[in-house]
Amino acid sequence: MTGDTLAIAWRTVSLAALATLVMLPPGIALAWILARRQFPGRAMLETLVSLPLVMPPVATGLMLIWVFGRRGPLGGPLSQLGIDVMFTWRAVVLAGAVMGLPLLVRATRAGFEQVDRRYEEIAGTLGASPRRVFLTISLPLAKRGVLAGALLGFSRALGEFGATIMVAGALPSTRTIAVAIYSYTETGQEAAATTMLAISASIAFGALLLSNRFASTS
Repeated sequence: MTGDTLAIAWRTVSLAALATLVMLPPGIALAWILARRQFPGRAMLETLVSLPLVMPPVATGLMLIWVFGRRGPLGGPLSQLGIDVMFTWRAVVLAGAVMGLPLLVRATRAGFEQVDRRYEEIAGTLGASPRRVFLTISLPLAKRGVLAGALLGFSRALGEFGATIMVAGALPSTRTIAVAIYSYTETGQEAAATTMLAISASIAFGALLLSNRFASTS
């Protein structure tokens, strides 16, 4: 195993972990809202959250370029602050977070739905604020669902290709395992591609195994 292979593997795992940290706060919030609240537009919100699961990843990548490119509504202001997103490591994190978010939300939502609401209601009648009820009752009781969702989101970010190649390219500083497999295969480097495939499959298998264990006991 070459130093370049190890560097790509480490970059992929670290950026996927960072993407998971990025998606956790909005993912948990969305999961709780969908599990606990009824409101007009709820079905629309659920559809928007799940959209990256059914859209072609390259289409999602194109939308991210529109939003976070230098002429985009978010990319423009960030660029003026000296923060470039496209074709940097930030783009890899962004693509992984967007593509992994729906899986995180689904598993976490299932965790919240399994929490007995009576515990939350009792805490509320004893004077606990909604924020305290969430932090001390709802979230701890749903932690296995959250962990399962986080691992699913991490696995999705780990293997993301379509959106990543659109927003980050195949630069040496942004090349992930999935992009490396494609590049090695395209250039006939089958041994290197096989090595990257083995690394990817091993990491993904471990993450999914843990996720399934948490989900089955949540």
